[in-house]
Formats: sequence, C-alpha cells, structure tokens
Amino acid sequence: MQTTTVDVPTGDGVADAYLVRPDGDGPFPAVLVFTDAFGLRQGVARMAETIAARGYLVLVPNLLYRSGRAPLVDLSAFADAERRGSLFEQLRPMMQLLTPEVVARDTAAYLDFLAGQPGVAPGPAAIAGYCMGGMNAVRAIEAHPDRIAAAAAFHAGRLVTDAPDSPHLAVGSVTGELYFGHADQDPSMTAEQIATLEKTLDAAGVTYRSEIYPGAAHGYTQSDTPMYDERATERHWVALFDLLDRTFRSCTG
Repeated sequence: MQTTTVDVPTGDGVADAYLVRPDGDGPFPAVLVFTDAFGLRQGVARMAETIAARGYLVLVPNLLYRSGRAPLVDLSAFADAERRGSLFEQLRPMMQLLTPEVVARDTAAYLDFLAGQPGVAPGPAAIAGYCMGGMNAVRAIEAHPDRIAAAAAFHAGRLVTDAPDSPHLAVGSVTGELYFGHADQDPSMTAEQIATLEKTLDAAGVTYRSEIYPGAAHGYTQSDTPMYDERATERHWVALFDLLDRTFRSCTG
C-alpha cells in the first residue's frame, strides 16, 4: 500500500490531500473520505489505509483548503477537551465557507482527480464522511447522484436544520444508497432530527439505513480525540465495508 500527499486542482485553488493506493494493478473502486473539521492528520491517514487495504483507491482531501494547507490549527491541543473548544472556534469561519454550492464544485474536482488515477475502476465512486465531513458527504451525493453510488455518514451533525438549504431537504436527488451511523449522545443530531431525516428519506423513496450507536458521542470514530469509542468504531467499520463491498461487488469480486 502506498500513501502519498497530493495536490488536487479545484476551481478555487489547490486542495492538499492524502491518496492511498492498494497494492496491485487494480481495478480499484474509488472512495472519497471527508474528514472532521480538524482535517488531515496521522489518525485520518490510518483510517484511509484501512479502507484501501480492502482494495479501494482512497482520496482524503483537506476540505478547508481555502484557508490553507493542513494542519490549520495546533493539533497538539485538540485531544485536550478544554482546549478543543477554542480550536473549534478558530475553525468555524473556515467551515462556514463550505456552502452547498462550494461542496458540489469541490466534489466534482475530487472525483475528476480520482477518475484520472491509474488503475481506478470505471464508474461511480463512493464517499464516507465523519462529523462535518458526514454532512458534506450527504451534500456531495445530492449534488452528484450520477457520480457517487453510495455515501456513509458517521456521527454527522446538522443534517436537519431550519435553514432553507438544510441537507435533508435535497435527499430526493439521491439515486444511490445512504448509511447513517448516528451517535446517540450528539446534540448536533438529536433523536427528533434523526426522525425528521428518516421521514424525509422515506417520503423521497431513498434506499438507506439509519442506525443509532448506543452510548457513543459525536466523534466516536476518531481515535485521537476524547470521544473515541472502540466498540462503536468497530461497528462503523462493519457497516462501512458492508456498504462498499455491496456497492462495488462486481469490481472487488
């Protein structure tokens, strides 16, 4: 397996990213990974390598590249619960730049980059998103239903809001499959919001699975944070690979 840092050209600049290539010649189905707000770091690279080890070509872009190359904040402090809040406040204005239109535009660039890689399997990609990246993964498949066959969102917040561009309002465009792994201790995605999301998905006829991870906090898959939950993370891997393997069965055998 080979993990490299690459530069992905976009309409608004250049996004630094991890590209993880499995051993062999392929063809490798393409998987995008959208990170939490803290972005590219060793723990994220390890997660991408876990996915690539199953035979997938993985791209993990720095979603906040407009604000600079990763790391955008002092990552030595973000495992500290008391200091984490101040770091998040630094990131908030950067996150607000990711409007639905921007996410759609960036995702097209990421997909184009993946499609141009040697050994990549033809056809649609899949996407997995975490925290902020989970919400934007949903926006990505809504914007590109013909290019993304499946999306998984883990401990994703703000999927349902009162805003006119709330992510849940556009799920009717999705033609692929969705998976949601909700943390049940997550104030950014309450039980009421989850119920609203599921009702909207049902009404739109979207194929999906929505599951609650008992006792898990927002960020439960991130091993370098205080919210990490090993049991919930293992469950997330089972769910993610079930989705990916079913989506790309013809490629992975």
